[in-house]
Amino acid sequence: MPRPTAHHAWNFDIDRYLNPIVPSPPWRVIPYPVAHFLGYRRTKPTNTGNVMPAFWAFIGIFCAIIIVQVVSMHIPAFESHHAPAIVGSFGATAVLEFYAIESPLAQPRNTFLGQLLASVIGVGVAKLFLLGGGGARFAGVQYVGGALACAATTALMALTKTVHPPAGATALLAVVDDRLLGLGWFLVPVMMLGCALMVAVALVVNNIERRYPVYWWTPDALRPKEPILRRAKEEDPESAPASATTTNEGPPPPPPEDTDHDTAAEGPEVAHCKHDLNEVVIRPGHVLVPHDMFLTQEEAQLLETLSRRL
Repeated sequence: MPRPTAHHAWNFDIDRYLNPIVPSPPWRVIPYPVAHFLGYRRTKPTNTGNVMPAFWAFIGIFCAIIIVQVVSMHIPAFESHHAPAIVGSFGATAVLEFYAIESPLAQPRNTFLGQLLASVIGVGVAKLFLLGGGGARFAGVQYVGGALACAATTALMALTKTVHPPAGATALLAVVDDRLLGLGWFLVPVMMLGCALMVAVALVVNNIERRYPVYWWTPDALRPKEPILRRAKEEDPESAPASATTTNEGPPPPPPEDTDHDTAAEGPEVAHCKHDLNEVVIRPGHVLVPHDMFLTQEEAQLLETLSRRL
């Protein structure tokens, strides 16, 4: 039987254009005690089990939610705009920021830019639908606007590598929640202030016995180079056997000099290749996937993190 025709893969990597202009973190000039609470480590963090993360997640979430509410209630602009003390989507953000702290979805880039995109798109869609008239007419299509805002936010976050699930709730609430709907563009500073406060608490609590963030912008090198995680080209007949047979031969490639995370703590660069087996293989410094498996950026980063921790 003839082999089925492969679908054409459409890929857009925004970091290809942004990483060359994003500066590397200045860890060499920041005092180490300060850099420690910004996520920098000279040595690889030790495993703390699962009880300690649950304990610090409880402490962190409790403190963060209270701080966001107290600060919001003492800002005159919030009172004059009748802003809520806290937006519901911050509850989901707190779970990511204080428990799933190694997830790409919880890193500062995803938190800030994801919520920024969500609030801007949500308010923009709401105002667009309000142009057709308020009252009963808007109420009849309000759910359509909420669906459009959530869908557009998710698509844009995926293309910009800023996926943050709570941001989907923010975009939806900006249209369907009457309290947020009344804020208009003031929702943007409300979300940014809440994110800043929550990340600030996370930097303190999560760095007592763990490490946060894993990176500030990207786990890849902040300079023009071939992506760390890559597939061997389908038209290259020698790529598959080479990747399958050489993964245990010789030392792994050296780490890049300038990256957005501590390479000494994270380990060597990870090579990501394809093979003919119907399984995913993770070894120190290598990740092998089947020919026809497509990985999203978040999945690739997770596999790379697991490979470095071996």
